[in-house]
Amino acid sequence: MLAPALFFVLRLYNLDYTAGERMLGAFPLWVIVIDYVLGAVMWTLIGRFGMGIFLPETSTFFFMRFFVRATDPLLKLFAPITPGFLIRPIVPLYVAWFFFMIRFYLMPWLLGYSVMGMLSFPLESEFAHGIAYLFGDLLK
Repeated sequence: MLAPALFFVLRLYNLDYTAGERMLGAFPLWVIVIDYVLGAVMWTLIGRFGMGIFLPETSTFFFMRFFVRATDPLLKLFAPITPGFLIRPIVPLYVAWFFFMIRFYLMPWLLGYSVMGMLSFPLESEFAHGIAYLFGDLLK
């Protein structure tokens, strides 16, 4: 997803991106893929919550339509464990919290890491390293 494209661009311009390469080498590829999928789902749910602040669910704006179509099946799946006192616009944020908990606590525990956070958020870490690397010269 982001990693191969970023590595291709950096290699195209003969730039070195060792932090991302170390991260991809530290974990098996399937762990990174699972985290990317869970991260994409989590951020899509957060995006729906954010767009829901400004737009109704029935909006014709294409981003809002995407967020609603992509997250409605998850909201229906989590409906049995969603408290009834939550107002409808908060429900995507509530469901995103489950994906956060899976990524931050369950994945490292299942992989046998004794320190919480060791595997936490490779997607966001790689994105932040890429932004810092690409724009680091501009901020100096």
